[in-house]
Amino acid sequence: MCLIAFSWNPGADMPLLLLANRDEFYARASSPAEWWQHVPGVWGGRDLEAGGTWMGITQKGRFAALTNFRSGVPHPTHARSRGMLVAEFLDSDTTPADYAQAVMADADAYNGFNLIVGDIYGVDGAAPSLWYCGNQAGAQARALPAGLYGLSNAVLDTPWPKLTRLKARLSGVGGSRDDLVDVCMAFLSDPTPADDSDLPVTGISRERERALSPVFIVSPTYGTRAQTVVRADRSGMIEATERSYESAAQASALQPAAVRRMRFMVPAG
Repeated sequence: MCLIAFSWNPGADMPLLLLANRDEFYARASSPAEWWQHVPGVWGGRDLEAGGTWMGITQKGRFAALTNFRSGVPHPTHARSRGMLVAEFLDSDTTPADYAQAVMADADAYNGFNLIVGDIYGVDGAAPSLWYCGNQAGAQARALPAGLYGLSNAVLDTPWPKLTRLKARLSGVGGSRDDLVDVCMAFLSDPTPADDSDLPVTGISRERERALSPVFIVSPTYGTRAQTVVRADRSGMIEATERSYESAAQASALQPAAVRRMRFMVPAG
């Protein structure tokens, strides 16, 4: 997952509304979001090369999402899979606070990452919570109060142009509208590149930085592979829609290889 904007407001009519694009090489094998057979009660995509995932939700209302941290420094080849940070949280009963703090204790074992873990409704008397952590400067573990947030390939709320644009659009959306998913997918499909004067400096070439600057990325070998909209309401209903792409041709035409929808009610308590 390389771009996430989300509204978090526990106790409100819509505690969570999240928009996310996963950017990846088209050659990297992955599967669209579905209910996992090997871990019952988890819905999400799968990275078929390393076994983890970029985002997922459980039937208990647990949620996790990940973005990588971009820099020009070569990645160590012996690092653990960052996608397992999401998968292992979803397959556990550890509280978001305890999990985020445990991740920080072993954060150097991974290449650069940002991680969000949460419990949308709270269980066993615990309050709903959402935590952020990462292994770059400024990404210490912390609980997120109600608010509008965004992640790209830098620490939380770093104002890269595409993230600023997506957050601004999300802030103006009412959660009760019937066409919410279509509207949010349109936000996630914006191919507009940033002006060169606004591009971040991350250690890669200017040409590459420009190619990665749109909300929706298309290039011959790399681009937006999945678009996801997640909405949770006060009653415990969670809905998610994912559109996935397997080639630049599909992405250029906005013709997904698969569209997956999920809807379920989280049990009370």
